[in-house]
Amino acid sequence: MRYSQLFPKTLREAPKSAITANHKFLVRAGFVDQLMAGSWTLLPMGWRVVGKINQIIREEMNNIGGQEMLMPLLHPKEIWNQTGRWEAADEVMYKLKDTRGKEYALSFTHEEIVMDLVKKFVHSYKDLPLAVYHFSTKFRNELRAQGGVLRGREFLMKDLYSLHVSEEDLMGYYEKVKQAYIKVFRRIGFDIYVTEASGGVFTDKHTHEFQVVADAGEDTIYIKPGTHEGFNKEVFEGREEDYEVKRSIEVGNIFPLGVAKYAEKMGVYFTDKDGSKKPVWFGSYGIGSTRVMGTAVEVRHDDRGIIWPKSIAPYDVHLVNLRAGDQEGVRVYEGLQKAGVEVLYDETDRSAGEKLADADLIGIPVRLVVSEKTGDKVEWKERDKDRTELLSVEEAIKRVVQ
Repeated sequence: MRYSQLFPKTLREAPKSAITANHKFLVRAGFVDQLMAGSWTLLPMGWRVVGKINQIIREEMNNIGGQEMLMPLLHPKEIWNQTGRWEAADEVMYKLKDTRGKEYALSFTHEEIVMDLVKKFVHSYKDLPLAVYHFSTKFRNELRAQGGVLRGREFLMKDLYSLHVSEEDLMGYYEKVKQAYIKVFRRIGFDIYVTEASGGVFTDKHTHEFQVVADAGEDTIYIKPGTHEGFNKEVFEGREEDYEVKRSIEVGNIFPLGVAKYAEKMGVYFTDKDGSKKPVWFGSYGIGSTRVMGTAVEVRHDDRGIIWPKSIAPYDVHLVNLRAGDQEGVRVYEGLQKAGVEVLYDETDRSAGEKLADADLIGIPVRLVVSEKTGDKVEWKERDKDRTELLSVEEAIKRVVQ
């Protein structure tokens, strides 16, 4: 991608309302744009980042038997009434009526929709276990939609749902998902903590959250010293002095939902081996893709801009040509592309200072500079290091793709 064609360009100033790093830098660097409180456009570079986050999630969900699909966002009131959540979840749901007076909700989650689906197709123990997931927009009426993309009223989320013949089978899969989530977050570059938490409007059982320590976090967690496990403040009952207290951002959660709240209320049963009818055991597992992007910026930035981890960066290399109009930059750009390297190429006639400042702000892991000084070589600099070195184009490509 040539910088001259990239939409949009960087901004000199952050929005006045921005108080978190992700809000300041994602807007300034051209990754997102705010339509209104809690509602964001993912601009081309932001969509690239979220796409890479989603691909990591997708691979790990597929590895534990998840099947990807896509469910509707507009839900009829009748389905939510079956579990009582039309009223119980009233504070977070967006509700509307059509011209015929029929009532609907915009999806804030999909448990009821999955159970309605399963009721149509799962009839025997032979149909179980089953795990399905999708990436979709969620709508939640957040009272305080702030913190950039960390807390939105409209956001992108992966939700996985699993269905089982027994509690034992459910909890066995629950543990598989827990380990898969840890893999996801480690691949993204997070130092992840797993904490027990309450079930909120989802379940009366304890659940688990996946937390990243950050100053911008709204959660307080209590960690057992020497471990990455602990408790959310909501369920903590120990002595504070025996734990490490940290501020954190929740990036994922998993819920063992059981049978009472969903299967029994919605009449979702299967025929077991002995011919008896039994309710389906149910689990729900979520990761907020856009929140993950915001969290990555919160934990990886400096005063100049973002420092993307390689696994989710919008491009592999930011190539800066300080010899405007010179063909050496084009030769390097085409060589990188031919090798399968994703490149953002700044070939504009702006000043060197502007170009290099933009490279720091955007935060792509590797910056390559072509200038009068570099000759037929390129200057290599990694975003999280100060050292530069001269490399041949071939050496630079080899380093990027290894």
